Amino acid sequence: MIDESASDGSASNGSAAGYSPLSAGGTDCLTQAFAQVRADIQTFANRHARNPDDITLLAVSKTRPGEAVQAAAALGQRAFGENYVDEALEKIAACGAAQTAAQTAALEWHFIGTIQSRRCDAIATAFDWVHSVDRIKVARRLAERRPAGLSPLNICLQINVDDEDGKGGVTLEELPELAAACAGWPTLCLRGLMAIPAPRDDMAGQRQAFRTVHDAFSALQSAGHDSLDTLSMGMSGDLEAAIAEGATIVRIGTALFGQRPRTR
Repeated sequence: MIDESASDGSASNGSAAGYSPLSAGGTDCLTQAFAQVRADIQTFANRHARNPDDITLLAVSKTRPGEAVQAAAALGQRAFGENYVDEALEKIAACGAAQTAAQTAALEWHFIGTIQSRRCDAIATAFDWVHSVDRIKVARRLAERRPAGLSPLNICLQINVDDEDGKGGVTLEELPELAAACAGWPTLCLRGLMAIPAPRDDMAGQRQAFRTVHDAFSALQSAGHDSLDTLSMGMSGDLEAAIAEGATIVRIGTALFGQRPRTR
């Protein structure tokens, strides 16, 4: 399974400079890739009695140049996921300056990487969504740093569903306390949960992991968290399983933009 979102929050392990996923096949290649992924989402949604309109495609644009984001935006894509703060800030500024009057809908930026406390200022200011909140300390800093003139920052709490060492995410046991804390800050809007399960080759195993996340989501709703409406789960290798278990945001990178550049 390709991990579309695990990362460090400050420095890219592959530079976007000089790399263009459009160079191999041009915009036709990108158009075909987006059409295929959207068709897959519709097929899987229909197969599992889901409404495809309830599933948002988040294009994971980390390590991709701003021109790739702009090309995707020209195809109607609006939601983009970034892992690296400095790279994202450059892209957000460049894409904002490049938008034309014809592009009436603004791009939506989602931070999906590991959150370092020292970067909370930038994240809280520049992004519309943060998917990887897993500590009260980080949530508090995001809440305190969100500018008063902006709408509340949409957040998802990341669950370490398999209790993997070295992977971000709160445990299922710690989740209720974190959710209660986040719900208390008016500058945050608790929208749902995010998870990156350990790789599994079989559909049944993938679905079981995502079902665990959905069960935790339902438990929080039953506990009174009425704002919850989002399950951010599913990437290139487990897309169908995630949709089958209720994903509302799927994070896709490689299937859209091609393989990332290798670094030495």
